[in-house]
Amino acid sequence: MIPVFDGHNDILLRLLRAPERREAIWLTGEGRGHLDLPRMKAGGFAGGFFAIYIPSPPSADEPHYEEMMDHPPYAVPLPALIGAEAAQPVALALAGHLLWMERASQGQFKICRSAAEIRDCLKHGVIAGIMHMEGAEAIDEGLDALYAFHAMGLRSLGPVWSRPTVFGHGVPFRFPSSPDTGPGLTEAGKALIRACNELKIMIDLSHLNEKGFDDVARISDAPLVATHSNAHDVTPSARNLTDRQLAMIRESKGMVGLNFATVFLRPDGKKSSDMGWEPVLRHLDHLLANLGEDHVGLGSDFDGASLPKGIGDVTGLPALQEAMRSHGYGEALIRKISHQNWLGLLERTWGG
Repeated sequence: MIPVFDGHNDILLRLLRAPERREAIWLTGEGRGHLDLPRMKAGGFAGGFFAIYIPSPPSADEPHYEEMMDHPPYAVPLPALIGAEAAQPVALALAGHLLWMERASQGQFKICRSAAEIRDCLKHGVIAGIMHMEGAEAIDEGLDALYAFHAMGLRSLGPVWSRPTVFGHGVPFRFPSSPDTGPGLTEAGKALIRACNELKIMIDLSHLNEKGFDDVARISDAPLVATHSNAHDVTPSARNLTDRQLAMIRESKGMVGLNFATVFLRPDGKKSSDMGWEPVLRHLDHLLANLGEDHVGLGSDFDGASLPKGIGDVTGLPALQEAMRSHGYGEALIRKISHQNWLGLLERTWGG
């Protein structure tokens, strides 16, 4: 079983919603969701990016997202912007859950701040975690909170989830659609990118719209990275990357992590998990053809999306690797996709 380093998961949101069950959710496993410590070990999950994500407040007139996304075409309305004052307590709680996960695991899980720490974890069988922020709602325009979260361990940040922030605009959940859905980064967003470069915080482009993507490419001196995105040419969702964007990522020596979410994998854009391996492999083939073998990895979206039935949860990772073998991928390429490319990318972004 080849170890997997993964580009994105949302287990912290499960802990936020049920803190009274956090030991069952994390340490012993309760058979729900996609991740827990025992299943990570069983599935060869060696580490990944753990997202701090601020959920939108519930709304009485909220549309039925699940139903919309299983009946394309669809254009899911985006929630309103959330300000830093409202977002910061939630983000701190999520960061606290991640720190608790490290302490409660008694040496089985470690929050890593360097590529060398991740390599050491892989060597010793410790699961490595990166503190990631999916949407910068908790960061104030003056960026003071960015430095505070960096001190806590933040090493990766996406300026937006799909809803807007003071820094920029995300792509809506829309199918079919181009990712060119609105304006680019604000002036505060451009300052955020420069500060992330200074602090060696990786910038995640996965939810950013096309104009924002281009702004980051102009400003940033780091490799361009989309932690959990797929190929627009295969599935024309607003969330997927065009061949032009893939070329820019390749030229920057960046990285794309394959998203397991069915709505971004299926050519018909449906949410249904009733699908085989063919769409997954089509996306991988397209990413490899456009990025090269050193710039493609996995970005599961565990605990944040509906997955193909062949994967199911984290214990399905070996089945995915077996599907790659059956498709003709060699062991060296599977190792690159599974974890080596992510480690190389983080070394290029963070330094040794």
